[in-house]
Amino acid sequence: MALDALSDISDDALLVLFANGDADAARSLNLRLTPRAFAQAMRMLGNRAEAEDVAQDAMLRLWKIAPEWRQGEAKVTTWLYRVVANLCTDRLRRKRSVAIDAIPEPEDESASAADGIQDAARMNALYAALDELPERQRQAVVLRHIEGLGNPEIAEILEISTEAVESLTARGKRALAAILAGQRAELGYSDD
Repeated sequence: MALDALSDISDDALLVLFANGDADAARSLNLRLTPRAFAQAMRMLGNRAEAEDVAQDAMLRLWKIAPEWRQGEAKVTTWLYRVVANLCTDRLRRKRSVAIDAIPEPEDESASAADGIQDAARMNALYAALDELPERQRQAVVLRHIEGLGNPEIAEILEISTEAVESLTARGKRALAAILAGQRAELGYSDD
């Protein structure tokens, strides 16, 4: 089956097709999901090489569970986000002693040098502030406000209630605001 013909097929249907031996379905699903897994891992880890490893590991796990996938029970993306979050959490726990400054920022080649420096300072401040949050708050804030997921999907990923997600994100945002409050001018924000 051609890849163009697979573009309108749902993720879980593609996974079932892959489980039944359709290599085009695997390629199509890989093209759809790997960038999402990588982006989430990059935001959580801040390291391109580690994010690539996590995305690859998450996709390998997806291929392994494909034969047992029960279509319609859960969204493939929800399962994948949960796996990526867990893999990133495991890596972060193993290397807690690494300073946030040791994690390189991705470079944005389209910005000017001054904008790049300002953006890097803001990202460093955000990552440092996120690193100060309790783990569950950090995950909820990242999934909601950086990944743009809805509260019900986050609740499923974190295996908690929607109300708990709302509470975690609200507390996380308040904590981030308090942590970053003294750095407004330094980060190029004015009260005008």
